[in-house]
Amino acid sequence: MVRTSVKIDAWIASDIKKVWHCWTQPEHITKWNFASEDWYCPSASNELTVGGKYTARMEARDGSFGFDFEAIYDEIVEHNKISYTMPDGRKVTTTFEADNGATNVTTVFDAESMNPVEMQQAGWQAILNNFKKYVEAN
Repeated sequence: MVRTSVKIDAWIASDIKKVWHCWTQPEHITKWNFASEDWYCPSASNELTVGGKYTARMEARDGSFGFDFEAIYDEIVEHNKISYTMPDGRKVTTTFEADNGATNVTTVFDAESMNPVEMQQAGWQAILNNFKKYVEAN
């Protein structure tokens, strides 16, 4: 099966160590890991090692829908790169690049086939934008 790769990115006005910490620590993940204010992330766990599992619970605030986002880590290079595979075999790679006290976060992910690619890109970008907003405000 041929997969479509989708790229999103954001420049964050913060140093790479803080960005990495907020990206990987569950107490921070629950504060930013949602695409809009009518969703939230009530829990997250993160075993940040190759072969380790990442899980984030995502739910609509009105209780109408929720799901667990899960992945197994394939590669971790501290302050530089995280790659993982989701249960359906799709791959995701996020890179972190420091530049003059700011950090560029870029994620490339395999799109799924149930929803339009543009919708998936917009949703993942919204989550990354929420991450940017969270890090810069804290």
